[in-house]
Amino acid sequence: MLFNSLSFVYFLPIVILLYYLLPHKFRWVLLLLASYIFYMAWRVEYIFLIIISTLIDYYCSLKMESKETKKEKKKFLILSMFSNLGLLFFFKYFNFFSDSLNNISSSLGLTAEIPMLNYLLPVGISFYTFQTLSYSLDVYHGRQKAEKHLGYFALYVAYFPQLVAGPIERFSRLSPQLKEKHPFTYDNFVNGLRLILYGLFIKMVIADNLSVYVDQIYESPGDFNRLSVAFGLIIYSFQIYCDFHGYSTIAIGCALMMGVKIMDNFKTPYLSKNIGEFWQRWHISLSTWFRDYVYLPLGGNKVKYSLWLRNIFIVFVVSGLWHGANWTFVIWGSLYGFVYLIEKQINSYLKLNTDYKAFSVGHILLSLKTFTLVTLIWVFFRSQNLTQVKELFSALIFNADNLNSLEINPIVYVFFGLFILSDFILYNNRFDRWCAQLSFISRWTIYAVLIFATITFSGIKDFTFIYFQF
Repeated sequence: MLFNSLSFVYFLPIVILLYYLLPHKFRWVLLLLASYIFYMAWRVEYIFLIIISTLIDYYCSLKMESKETKKEKKKFLILSMFSNLGLLFFFKYFNFFSDSLNNISSSLGLTAEIPMLNYLLPVGISFYTFQTLSYSLDVYHGRQKAEKHLGYFALYVAYFPQLVAGPIERFSRLSPQLKEKHPFTYDNFVNGLRLILYGLFIKMVIADNLSVYVDQIYESPGDFNRLSVAFGLIIYSFQIYCDFHGYSTIAIGCALMMGVKIMDNFKTPYLSKNIGEFWQRWHISLSTWFRDYVYLPLGGNKVKYSLWLRNIFIVFVVSGLWHGANWTFVIWGSLYGFVYLIEKQINSYLKLNTDYKAFSVGHILLSLKTFTLVTLIWVFFRSQNLTQVKELFSALIFNADNLNSLEINPIVYVFFGLFILSDFILYNNRFDRWCAQLSFISRWTIYAVLIFATITFSGIKDFTFIYFQF
């Protein structure tokens, strides 16, 4: 079920109404059933993958907690990780590795081929797999007590606001909130509605309208002049930002209406002064996941320099592979590793002070530099293959100025500009909190504009969210 679908317009109010009408002890049943219905609206049979993952991790966590030594616990951790990563590999990466091995075999003159499998990638599998993995690892290391109540654990795995595209929540943060008795409060309800409205606006008005022009550029870059190609790359940066930020914002809003506070996943990342800060502000739940469960266990920066370089590259390469089963994603992650290290070296060698005040000239210039780098690296993320990458960069550099120009509806510029302005306004803030500080007239003027724009300028087609493919 999509947040931007008519079915969700009916689904959410019913769930929230029943949530506050039911006694507290039955709310977990409602939310679990609602979460499964939410997921099955996409494809019924894949709900069994979530259930299997839930049962295995529930069993393994109880077993790990019952054992005295790490050696005894380890076999249940291995079972949990093998099961979860095995399902993820089979559905997401099997064809990628099969195709890569087949290409290697062909280059060596071998005729044997690994068969390719034809199936649909389960939506959200990377997200809920990482969520359950973090729980198993925390139980294994003694950072988290195993959950005894199967129903509450199943709800943690499948909680519908953040099930298919995050944020990736830790058990220690989300599960206690799911058990709390949340009375209806005006502030939570209204702030949740504000976030949902803003999320729908940036998804349906900004991201969906920009996607039409991005598709034109990526499908036929050779048909457009270099200025149009450059603009196409720029608006893709905003398309993916508004698309994913929109989903996360709606998810936070839905949960907040029921008293549950999900972590912020974006904090104006394109206003970052460097790549390191960008990844502290973009997809925060994933960045912190890799920091806590990959980077720090490898030694973080508490090791010699060569091992630190290795740790950085492992994190960025695995992050790239997490996003998709394609060499373009591996290169995308690797490029971030290179740029991150180069920036670190330059700043260290030149002893540059980048601690500028917000929106000072220095801050703006560094943000433009970061945005330019991110925009160029996004080409590898958006492209289907390396041939398309080559075509995009060739068009960007060599296309003549007398070729076709990208024709964009002027109203798109208006709302695009409004979003960029809002990003500056919301620097280190959040839409619901910012709105709460405004006067009554100002708030309702903003509501009216967002509602009008979302109804009038969003298409009749339900555009799926980009991160559903991951």
